[in-house]
Order: sequence, then structure tokens, then C-alpha cells
Amino acid sequence: MEPIDIGLAVTGGMFVMVVLGMRVAFAAALAGVIGLIWIFWAKKGYDLNQFTWALTVATKTAGQVPHSKVSSQALSLIPTFILIGYLAYYAGLTKALFEAAKRWVGWLPGGLAVSSVFATAGFAAVSGASVATSAVFARIAIPEMLKVGYDKRFAAGVVAAGGTLASLIPPSAILVIYAIIVEQDVGKLLLAGFVPGMFSAVIYAMLIVGMALSFKNFGPPVGGFTWGERFRALPPALPIVFVVVIIIFFIYNPFGGDAWGTPTEGGAIGAFVVFVLALRNGMRWPQFKEALLETAKLSVMIFTIIWGVLIYVRFLGFADLPGAFSDWIASLDQSPMLTLVLILLAYAVLGMFMDAIGMLLLTLPVVYPAVMALNGGELVAAEDSAFGMSGPMCAIWFGILVVKMAELCLITPPIGLNCFVVAGVRPDISVQEVFKGAAPFFVADAITIAGLIALPGIVLFLPSLA
Repeated sequence: MEPIDIGLAVTGGMFVMVVLGMRVAFAAALAGVIGLIWIFWAKKGYDLNQFTWALTVATKTAGQVPHSKVSSQALSLIPTFILIGYLAYYAGLTKALFEAAKRWVGWLPGGLAVSSVFATAGFAAVSGASVATSAVFARIAIPEMLKVGYDKRFAAGVVAAGGTLASLIPPSAILVIYAIIVEQDVGKLLLAGFVPGMFSAVIYAMLIVGMALSFKNFGPPVGGFTWGERFRALPPALPIVFVVVIIIFFIYNPFGGDAWGTPTEGGAIGAFVVFVLALRNGMRWPQFKEALLETAKLSVMIFTIIWGVLIYVRFLGFADLPGAFSDWIASLDQSPMLTLVLILLAYAVLGMFMDAIGMLLLTLPVVYPAVMALNGGELVAAEDSAFGMSGPMCAIWFGILVVKMAELCLITPPIGLNCFVVAGVRPDISVQEVFKGAAPFFVADAITIAGLIALPGIVLFLPSLA
């Protein structure tokens, strides 16, 4: 068999393992090792005397991957971003955000649900993990919504969908992973997520208001707050803004000149600032220990997926599957934009069976070169490109699109992780009910993605300033 045929066979086997329930990290690592052995042995004509040689070379090749890739400085962002989120919870910033949002927008139809969306968006600006965001607001926002008569399914769906905003609004672990896979600037990608993330939050809010106006007793507004009470709710939430400003300044110096530091340094300083705030607000050793343990658990899970999938990616390089797929995509006799939309739809289907990080790690080594080829290549100028943007800008734009698709996977049955997290925090609400409550937000996500495709300036405005 040719290497490309081996690549297709092993990839098919890996997806079968994933569908049958094997964890993505282990399925990808196993497929990668088997594929490497197969390719090296095929080069020796399947000589039985050479199998030991092929096994030795394959395991050495696979064994080099975890250290060489995970020792990347950029990946050190992930634990610090996750730690910021957990410390912010113990610092009381989540309650302050929700209270401020409730006092300022609670008067709208569906006001508490809208408040939950904007509060999760604010928390996403200091949390790199969607799972943590959903877990935190399941404890804070759902009881408030149930008190005023919201349907428990929709209340849970709002929190699950709002939690997905942490995937897009920096600091975002998934954006960091995307940047490392496609070898793009982490800082510019993090900047690019701000405006689309807020755009997505506004679309969610508009959907909620529209539903509240359309259905009787859907979501009663919460009023009665004076202007004084509204302004008094702002100072406790301001530390969120302070942390965001610190991270932005370290990524992009708005006063001109070089950045003040690296994104890693910005994340570390942001974590320290939130740590000080948490201590001031009464965090003690048990809470700090819990924050560290949860950060370690989530970081290890992400790094394990990265290790396993990168072994598979190393095998793909030997099989030349990315190059063959790029050539095939570029040769299609149809509009490049139509091809891009079909790729995004494929992500929507794939996300029904895989977690977001695993899905991106598995597909981007093949899909990203194809999308860049559609646009005209890595170095194409905007005026010569298919999508009207240069190669580097196309890489950023596609990254935001694909991460938004990954957000959708977090609330898509049967394995939408955020829905399981909300159901775990609220045993009185089944995971099936959470999925039903999150269903309307599929429409909002579709509108958001269409807007980002039609108006790429939403994505590229901030990166173009850097």
C-alpha cells in the first residue's frame, strides 16, 4: 500500500475507535503508533525480519513528540488562564459580575437570562475554560432564574451556551492550541477573539429577548433597581476589567512600540492579580487548594489530548495526508467560499461525536493547509486571494471560525461537555433537559458564524492594529 492509503486506513480506524467510546487522546496515540509502524514496515517490503526495526523506529519517533511539542513556551499559557478562572470564582468576581449584569439589563424581556449571558461573557474574559465557566454559573445563575419562574430546561441551556463564550473570548485555551498547531502568532489570535466573542454574546441576548417577546410568561423582567444601586454594583466587578487590561497590554501595547511582554507573562501576572483579590475577599487554604487541583486536572486533560493527537499528527506527516487533501480541495471546481462552508458544516457534524479540543487537534493538520490553499497560499496578498485577505489574516479569520464551531460542539448532543457539566452541578436537571434548553442557541451560533463569514472585519479589526 502507498503511504496515503495507509493514512486513510489508519484514520478511518481511529474514528471508529472514537465512535466506539475510546478517549480521543488514546485513540489518536494508538492510531499514530500503529500507522508509523505500518509505514516503516511497508518501506521494507513487509519483511518479517524487519518488523522489529520498524517497531523500534516508530516508537522512538512517537516518543519524541510529547517532550518536543509540549515543552513549547506557548502552552504554558493554558494552566495560567485556567487558574485565573478558578481563582476569580473564589475571589467572588462571578457573583459580582452577575449582580452587576442583573441590575443593568435585568429590566429587559428575559432579563435574568440576558444577565447570565453577559456575566458569563465577562467571566470568560478571565477564564480560559468553558467547562469552568458553565460549572460556576450553574451554581449562581440557575437558582436566580428558577426563583422568578424560568423553565428549568431553558435556564440550564442559557448557562451551558453562555459558558461556550470562554472558548472565544481571551484568555482562551483553545485559541492557544489552534495557534500552536498552525504556527501562528498567539497574541494576534487572542486579540482577534474579543470582538467576535462579544458579537456572539449580543446575538445570544437578542435571541433571548426575541423569545421572551414571542412567548407569554417566558422570562419576566427584573426591575426596581435605582441608578444608585446600579452604579454601586460596578466597583466589585471592575477587577475583571483590570485583569483584562493587563493581559491586553502585555499582548498588544496600545500606546505604540513593542508589547510590554509575552502572552505567557500577561497570563501569569493576571493570575497573580486575581490571587491577591481572592485573598482580600476571604479565600483560605482549602479554597486555594481546590483551585490548584481543578486547574491541574483540567490542564492534564488538555495536555494528554495534545500528546496523543500530536503522535497521530507525526504519522500524518509521513503519510502525506495533509498535502493530498490540500491538493484535492484546491482542485474542486466550485466556489472557495462554498468549500469553506462545507468544511464548517463537517465540523458541526464531527462535533456531535468528539470533544472540541480533540476535534481541532485531529483535523487542523489536514484541514488548515487546505483552507490556506483555497485562499491562495500562506504568503498570498489580499488583492490576489480568494477570500479577500492576506495569508496571515486568513489564518486568524479561519481560526476564529473553527473555534466558534468548536463552541457549538460544547452544547451539541450526544457529548456536549458543557451540558453534562451543568447537569452534574444541578442533579435536579437531567442532561437531556439541558440539551433541549440549549437547542435555540444553535440558531444564534449559526447567525454568528454567518456574520463572521460575511463581515470578516469583525474578526480582523484588532489584529490589524497590532
